[in-house]
Amino acid sequence: MSNFKPAKWPRKLRSTEWFGGDSRDHIYHRSWMKNQGLPADLFDGRPVIGICNTWSQLTPCNAHLRDLAERVKHGIYEAGGLPLEFPVFSPGESSLRPTAMMYRNMAAMDVEEALRANPLDGVVLLAGCDKTTPALLMGAASVDIPAIVVSGGPMLNGWFRGERVGSGTALWQMSEDIKAGKMSREDFLEAEQSMSRSPGSCNTMGTASTMASMAEALGMALSGNAAIPAVDSRRRVMAHLTGRRIVQMVKDDLKPSDIMTRQAFENAIRVNGAIGGSTNAVIHLLAIAGRVGIDLTLDDWDRLGRDIPTIVNLMPSGKYLMEEFFYAGGLPVVIRHLGEGGKLHKEAVTVSGESIWEEVKDVRNWNPDVILPVDKALTQSGGIAVLRGNLAPRGAVLKPSAASPHLMQHRGRAVVFEDIDDYKAKINDESLDIDETCVMVLKNCGPRGYPGMAEVGNMGLPPKVLRKGITDMVRISDARMSGTAYGTVVLHTTPEAAAGGPLAVVQNGDMIELDVAARRIHLDIPEDELARRLAAWQPTVEAPKSGYIKLFHEHVEGADTGADFDFLKGCRGAPIPKDSH
Repeated sequence: MSNFKPAKWPRKLRSTEWFGGDSRDHIYHRSWMKNQGLPADLFDGRPVIGICNTWSQLTPCNAHLRDLAERVKHGIYEAGGLPLEFPVFSPGESSLRPTAMMYRNMAAMDVEEALRANPLDGVVLLAGCDKTTPALLMGAASVDIPAIVVSGGPMLNGWFRGERVGSGTALWQMSEDIKAGKMSREDFLEAEQSMSRSPGSCNTMGTASTMASMAEALGMALSGNAAIPAVDSRRRVMAHLTGRRIVQMVKDDLKPSDIMTRQAFENAIRVNGAIGGSTNAVIHLLAIAGRVGIDLTLDDWDRLGRDIPTIVNLMPSGKYLMEEFFYAGGLPVVIRHLGEGGKLHKEAVTVSGESIWEEVKDVRNWNPDVILPVDKALTQSGGIAVLRGNLAPRGAVLKPSAASPHLMQHRGRAVVFEDIDDYKAKINDESLDIDETCVMVLKNCGPRGYPGMAEVGNMGLPPKVLRKGITDMVRISDARMSGTAYGTVVLHTTPEAAAGGPLAVVQNGDMIELDVAARRIHLDIPEDELARRLAAWQPTVEAPKSGYIKLFHEHVEGADTGADFDFLKGCRGAPIPKDSH
């Protein structure tokens, strides 16, 4: 038990402000930490690395992250760091009501303040479920200490009667088959047992796998991180190696602001198009960019993704699942393809310290039926289509790879649902005046309206339409949809209805025109009539009186800028908090 003797380090570490001296305050901080059985020499000036863990049994995607945290610790110790694990709020999409999206910003605030207020020199971000990856990246970007992501990984393939069962996607398909009379409820309940057969997140290219891919494409995770199944031993190896790597990142002072540059975001947008990624990636990347201070817009999404073929043959756009994607070579193969096609900023740096091109230039595609050649792409114009018009002055989005080609240009009569409860009350009514030529319109499901912007935009079709063998209709809302969902669905319409956007004044019988190629969404009524309706509009969503929901309602921005809080934009850095002792 010798006196404190700081180790040599290339620069002064942030944690030494807490642990690096012989004053009363330094001893106070160190002595309390030692009640966990930590030897004195762990405070000899080595870097303190936080392990930010979103483990929670209430978040099924992340329920296995405790084991990964132990693997990360091994790597940190080996590289000469002191690992300290801590929990943060874990918003799980499958359980939280009204929607996990309402709590993404709260989780990001939790991460940010935990990093800023504690004696940390770097952090490993353990994420999995849809909102945990963007929340952790948002919080880390706001503090800007060295940070690196480890994803929990997707679950193994599900199988039901010889067919692949993709988490989420199969649920939407089977629930429609029930209403159409194609599937019995007994078979539905039997199929449930095969939907989630191992730990991990969605095994489709849903939002969880998309955001794991976005973390890797941004350069914030080690190459290959996105697709390794949760139960594969190589996921543990990835966690171990990440623990080693973060210590060197602290030594090099390699921060999120050095990695998440505009070039990195442009790479990620193009990768999203190539993988057929979730529309939710639009909102999350806009929010993350806002924290770094990058002026990313919806127009960037449309411009950069428009000519990117979707080459990853995964549900909901294709037929395979994440397990096959990993065996085929995973995201590095997709990134290499973009680089060979001149669609990659090759020099963008990653958490490895190398460029993104150096990471992928020698990888191979082991299954060209899973990662397709360009001439066999699912769609030649993938990415996210950004639509504008008098119905969406600030934009709306549609995922072409998940839409029906025959509906990409359509004119139909509006059938309006004022909110999700109105939809549920009417959709199964045989007297509802609707057919497959109509356009289903759902209001008041945006960030302020639902509240939180739930994944209800992929409205199920009415049974009487499904019984005709129709599987898709044009649907428009200010909501989101699950990344596992599919259909010709216009989402994120801004301004939202609850904020008085034009969507709020659409009436039954109005004609709506959709033209994806022209990027147009139009409410076909005279301009003066639209102006009259908007002038007469009154809010129907009651403002919350207290609690987090009040904060959310008052400060959340629109989907077109990422639905972050207006007071959280920009990087606030990691100043040393004043000691209170």
